[in-house]
Amino acid sequence: MLHVIANGYDGDTRLLVASPISHGGGSFIPPVLWMGGRVVIHNGFDAARVTAEIASGRVNSLFLVPTMLYALLDHPDVARIQRGQLRRVTYGAAPASPARLRQALELFGPVLVQSYGQSEAPGAILYLSAQEHVHEDPQRLMAAGKPYPGVSIKLVGQDGQARTGSGEVGEICVRAPHVMLGYLNNPELTEATIRDGWLHTGDLARVDPYGFFHIVDRAKDMIISGGFNVYASEVESVLEAHPDVKASAVIGVPDERWGEAVKAFVVPQPQCCPAEADLIAFAKANIGSIKAPKTIEITGSLPVTKVGKIDKKALRAPYWEGKARGVN
Repeated sequence: MLHVIANGYDGDTRLLVASPISHGGGSFIPPVLWMGGRVVIHNGFDAARVTAEIASGRVNSLFLVPTMLYALLDHPDVARIQRGQLRRVTYGAAPASPARLRQALELFGPVLVQSYGQSEAPGAILYLSAQEHVHEDPQRLMAAGKPYPGVSIKLVGQDGQARTGSGEVGEICVRAPHVMLGYLNNPELTEATIRDGWLHTGDLARVDPYGFFHIVDRAKDMIISGGFNVYASEVESVLEAHPDVKASAVIGVPDERWGEAVKAFVVPQPQCCPAEADLIAFAKANIGSIKAPKTIEITGSLPVTKVGKIDKKALRAPYWEGKARGVN
């Protein structure tokens, strides 16, 4: 029912979901059906097809990850969509560009809703309402929103203490009826993630003076590219399985299309000169195009911290300098 409250779903809702239903979009299907609405599921996203569905009146609501929204905005057929044909455009799974959100508001009207969640608390932790998307404060579109009804949130610092002051950064911890009981057959991970009844999300945030949460970075070494979670360690393991690769480090860098693009730094084996295209192809063959690096930089060494760990903060710094947040 949380999605019904946030999105105003009713018996006239005709929702199109083009992302995998095992992904965030799947959590929006039961509420729509519960209210007597209709759900249209596409086997993959195609901007032309989605535009045609909207223009014909077959659907009036969407769930999109930001990269899908951008593709829709950039498609020439978007001009076929008349203002008022869309009742709700819900986006989530990754931060969205405020500039692109403003473009969507101009085209579709005040119909955008952002939903922040994760599989462990299915799709419903924070939301930014349609009304808040047209707020006069330009920083509002940078916010993830406020808690869904019935959801309790606290920010916790590395010292385990709550961060209660405006602007203080801490890890988002959640307590709600819909939070998972635990990970299947993995009591160690469950114990590490759920502590004293609070789900530790791994996302770092701050609260502004108006009570809106802003996600600023991730505690977990994870990249969200095109709305999909990409674990750097998984990509690094694949790259380092290549015979010409000695070491690697993977980070997310700002990207207009993907939100974050997967970028790898590779140290080659002695007397080896691997080509960027060959390494990308190798990664795609092993983990798929979503997780494979978009770019690879060949380097003689990787920066390390005083304790000998790869210093990813140093690798990220040139790309995120001047950004308001450490995710995009």
